[in-house]
Amino acid sequence: MSQDKRQELPLISGRRRAWLLPVFLLALAVVSGGFYVQHSSTKPAEKSRPGGKHDEPTAVAIETANKADFPVYLNGLGTVTALRTVTVKPRVDGELVKVTFNEGQQVKEGELLAEIDPRPFQIQLQQAEGQLLRDLALLENARIDRQRYQTLLDQDSISAQQTVTQEAQVKQYQGIVEMDKAQVNNAKLQLGYARLVAPIAGRVGLRQIDQGNIVHASDANGLVVITQQQPITVVFTLPEDQIQAVIQRWHAKEPVSIVAYDRAGKNKLAEGKLLALDNQIDPTTGTLKLKAQFDNNEHTLFANQFVNIKMHLDTLKDSTLVSSAAIQHDVQGTFVYVVKADKTIDLRRITLGPTDADRVVVSSNLAVNETVVVEGVDRLREGSQVDIAKKDGLTVVAIPESKAEGKSYKKDRH
Repeated sequence: MSQDKRQELPLISGRRRAWLLPVFLLALAVVSGGFYVQHSSTKPAEKSRPGGKHDEPTAVAIETANKADFPVYLNGLGTVTALRTVTVKPRVDGELVKVTFNEGQQVKEGELLAEIDPRPFQIQLQQAEGQLLRDLALLENARIDRQRYQTLLDQDSISAQQTVTQEAQVKQYQGIVEMDKAQVNNAKLQLGYARLVAPIAGRVGLRQIDQGNIVHASDANGLVVITQQQPITVVFTLPEDQIQAVIQRWHAKEPVSIVAYDRAGKNKLAEGKLLALDNQIDPTTGTLKLKAQFDNNEHTLFANQFVNIKMHLDTLKDSTLVSSAAIQHDVQGTFVYVVKADKTIDLRRITLGPTDADRVVVSSNLAVNETVVVEGVDRLREGSQVDIAKKDGLTVVAIPESKAEGKSYKKDRH
């Protein structure tokens, strides 16, 4: 390369650097400005603290804690058990010639249910009675001979041995007569077994054997099943941590009323009382069995029916009550949101008592006539401002201040 060309190269490079520097600085400024704008736009807005001056009031529904007597109930699951269940079975063999009951009928004790052909048993009775009559005649003849031999012995006309033998003959016939009487009674008993009667009063089930069949005393099913439904019992269970109060009432001889409801727990079926407690706790379930008795006058309970049991254990006088919707829970325990006079929230720790349906007893730290939040608790914190939308189930509608000086009135939710 010539010397002139080598001298031109530095000149050209210097010129490039001269115009590239301003372009680089301009690009750097643009990038820095964009980063600043992006950083400023993505910076989250500062949140105001709950209860601060910039918070809007939260719309809530409140209710007033009231005072009332609170019945304490224990709930359990039970099965209806008949007080007595009897399977009517034949005790003799024969043809079933008559069935006198209707399926599902209410029968009385001793009422005729069916009859087995009695003729074979009547013949057996006649034979036994005839045998008895013959042996009675032999006994009477032996007694006459004994009396005659005794007279001859007194006259010294016969030996004493003959008199003693005749005395033994009389006793022998007496034994035979007693055996004959037993045979007669047995024949009468078998004849009585031909009539199947109800051993208890109750409701008969479905017929197991039809008329015309040959029945046997060894048949497993029997003729029909009778269950006693008045009165009737229910066996139910309670957890072991609830039974101490029941045991105290039981030992104090205080009656414990019990109500039976249907499977859904809505329809009341019968009212009764506690009858007995089991003597041991089931280790597999940790429950104790109890038995209640019901008059069942309306015939609403059936054997093996599943029911819900509600036991009235006690009544707490003048208890503070709130709705279960007002009760809140966290890691520290149970609390409620109390609305103060200035419409701010006070987070109040409380102690709960018994619960029934949607009502809860508050044992401590809540006074009667204080208001608690039952709806809209999600955004509430200590000191939050609230706007009351409903109170004790009534909708609160604000009247414009120009018309009613900022006052409000209530109307029913409907």
